Amino acid sequence: MNRLEHIQPKNVFRYFAEISRIPRGSYHTKAISDYLAAFAREHGLEYYQDEADNVILIKEASVGYEAAEPVILQGHMDMVCEKEADCEIDFEKEGLALYADGDFLKARGTTLGADDGIAVAYALAVLDDASLCHPRLEVVLTSDEEVGLLGAKAIDVSMLKGRILLNLDSEEEGHFLTSCAGGLTARAEIPVAYHSAEGIGVTVRLYGLLGGHSGSEIDKEHANAVIEMGRLLKYIEQRMPFGVASLKGGQKDNAIPRESSALLLLPEDCTEEFRTLAAEITETLQKEYAGTEPELSLEISVLDQMTAEVLTPSSMQKVLFYLSNVPNGVMHRSTHIKGLVETSLNAGIMELRKDAFFITSSVRSSVGSRRQALSDRLSYLTEFLGGTFWVEGAYPAWEYRADSKIRTLASEVYQRLFLKEPVFEAIHAGLECGLFCDKIEGLDAISFGPDIFDVHTPKERLSISSTERTYRFLTELLRSMK
Repeated sequence: MNRLEHIQPKNVFRYFAEISRIPRGSYHTKAISDYLAAFAREHGLEYYQDEADNVILIKEASVGYEAAEPVILQGHMDMVCEKEADCEIDFEKEGLALYADGDFLKARGTTLGADDGIAVAYALAVLDDASLCHPRLEVVLTSDEEVGLLGAKAIDVSMLKGRILLNLDSEEEGHFLTSCAGGLTARAEIPVAYHSAEGIGVTVRLYGLLGGHSGSEIDKEHANAVIEMGRLLKYIEQRMPFGVASLKGGQKDNAIPRESSALLLLPEDCTEEFRTLAAEITETLQKEYAGTEPELSLEISVLDQMTAEVLTPSSMQKVLFYLSNVPNGVMHRSTHIKGLVETSLNAGIMELRKDAFFITSSVRSSVGSRRQALSDRLSYLTEFLGGTFWVEGAYPAWEYRADSKIRTLASEVYQRLFLKEPVFEAIHAGLECGLFCDKIEGLDAISFGPDIFDVHTPKERLSISSTERTYRFLTELLRSMK
């Protein structure tokens, strides 16, 4: 991390390195929340910290800016914790191993957490800069955004005076977001039964997929390792018998699964037939995804003769039926905004446990009725198979505001700095802006950020030069609010 000390803007990357030392995966945000509270005390700032680990830090206006309208800087402190298969990090106890690679900041073997650690770093750098002229700053840093915007739902914002919100949770420089989809987390539990069987053990691993953010990358036609494992098993099941002892895939409902695996039990003398069939379906998948999944691979390991508990035939059919029929990917595109995904579903986590098969999915839509219809479709499929379905973390869409003063000012400042017009657009991924617009009447919001690539994957990388330009824009925007 010492090698990052000379990267500009120095204070932004210093704070990013500091928070990267602190484990801050979703549901494990107490340490980072306490760090932010300590920062406020050290800098003599008014602050609020709640039981959900949300933190609000307030810095009064600079001299000459007392009459300026207060502004809210907002982002989230938690990160998606994904890692490479051979990475041994304990995300609950260890920090990230940051390193610079040319113009990119990365983390070894893991997600970088620039989504949305860069918002935290920007905010702390702004609060720490005594030379910066600005209105009253109300920095709102929420917990557990990545698992259903839970912190934003729980937070009390009654102490806030600002009616301008700068959300710092976007990932493409020069692209300013003005609305986003709503969403929910869908959980399905289907009861299963096992019986004891003997045979040749075989492990199957589907890997090498690109994955990605289930909001911003759902339209990239990346393979979903959970769905494709179901397809693989169904293809083979139609041609030869086998038993399923274990099945798992994916780590987060809002990350497209990059890998899945299964432990199967084959009849004796059937391993070569199994290899042949597996090679056939793998070749089919590689052809279908030739343009989007160049590294798609299947690994098969033949074990010894063994006795194991495998799914009963009826339970196995339930699991394969679900995986074959669960909707996944883009469901609808907007009829109003060209190219925008309106409704989607990502089957993000699959786990076969002792008594049930679990699937957790992320449902998104900018149309509330279609989000509900897709949720109902999942419910019907699950209950048809004798299972239980429930919804968690539902959040509203952020609706476009036609008369946005902050959008006009942002455009003027951006053009003045960079001599080109910014892009204003809607996004399919979920942002906390919708919840804050519900909580604060008359809120005028935009969202922006630096270039971040391959978020929610271990290939995540943050552009250093883009981070500098975006910070320059942020500070100039604050100066221009006088």
